[in-house]
Amino acid sequence: MMSTLTAQPLPCILSDELEAFRESVRSFAQAKLAPGYLERALSDTFPADVYRLLAEQGLIGIEVSAEHGGQGADHLAAGIACEEIARADFNAAYMVFSSTAEGGLIEREPHLGPELLPALLAGELKLCLGLTEPESGSDAGGMKAVAERVEGGWRLSGEKTSITGLPSAHMAIVFARSSAGPTAFLVDLDDATITRQRFRDPGLRPVGRGSITLDQTFVPESRLMGQEGRGLSLVLREFDYTRSLLGLMAIATAEAAIDMTVKYTRERHSFGQPLSSYQGVTFPIAEHLTQLEAARWLCYRALSLRMAGRPHTREAAMVKWWAPQLALRAIEDCVVLHGHVGWSDEMPLQAMRRDVSSLLIGDGTPQIQKLIIAREAFGREPRAPSAAANTITNGSTR
Repeated sequence: MMSTLTAQPLPCILSDELEAFRESVRSFAQAKLAPGYLERALSDTFPADVYRLLAEQGLIGIEVSAEHGGQGADHLAAGIACEEIARADFNAAYMVFSSTAEGGLIEREPHLGPELLPALLAGELKLCLGLTEPESGSDAGGMKAVAERVEGGWRLSGEKTSITGLPSAHMAIVFARSSAGPTAFLVDLDDATITRQRFRDPGLRPVGRGSITLDQTFVPESRLMGQEGRGLSLVLREFDYTRSLLGLMAIATAEAAIDMTVKYTRERHSFGQPLSSYQGVTFPIAEHLTQLEAARWLCYRALSLRMAGRPHTREAAMVKWWAPQLALRAIEDCVVLHGHVGWSDEMPLQAMRRDVSSLLIGDGTPQIQKLIIAREAFGREPRAPSAAANTITNGSTR
């Protein structure tokens, strides 16, 4: 009996292939992305050259199948890619993250994949997701944007807001309510009936965020995604996946801040001793490293469960509320340990803090995640409206 139990692959150790992939991505990111992170993070200009560079490395749309020209990576490999790029440049990691999620949605549409995926993989096409509305964030079922069927397609009207990546996007996956319910459409953002607005955000600035207003925008039938009235089914389960990727991005960014702090405190002296000789410096670092490592493996656990086809909603929600908060606390301690220089934009710590803070909102606030976990533990209250309960999604920023 024991021989059977011990003969299985080691589930808590990543394969040699994945670790080799990690080293490859880390080497690339540290050499090509880390040196320019701070300058890019302080700019509102989308770094198209970085996007193309990521595409050349096969990191844009990393999970797209080989049939369509992609790498066909699994979820763990995609998570590692997001993690290691974030260790060098959080905004570049968001490009990898978003292309992974949106590329997967496009590939599931047989009539869209052959047309659009080559341009996406080449870094020539950028997509974004328009789900949130001014009065509809976590309750995606409350959307007011409408889709009216007309000859040859649809007319869309309404506003979608808090769309990350909008300023540089060519197309958006837009959700609007038809007579059958929430429906997804692929919309060309250059359409003259669409008005864009960019938001002024403290972080994630090169990626950007904004809103669009659709005024009777015509969308041909060929741009319908999935089935009419079942648009939310395209994305709701995806949040269980994307939350784990975002958790890994937050963790890696915090660890990069810790690496900088360890180096600084070993070199900086106070009262004749290096700062690293004081327990008041080293103990907080030890605590953060412990918690971040635990959170990393919760991310891997969620991704592994997904790959195995098992439920992972609870684990993904745990990752989403916990990892960004752990990361922010770690980065803030790193700022303090650097003293006055850590509070300035001479170092990337403040930019890292601002970028990671975006994850407190995007893909679901901490309160939404805890509600999901509580429902997994206690079940749904009989009085809870089933429609609202089934459409809790992202809280904003996607």
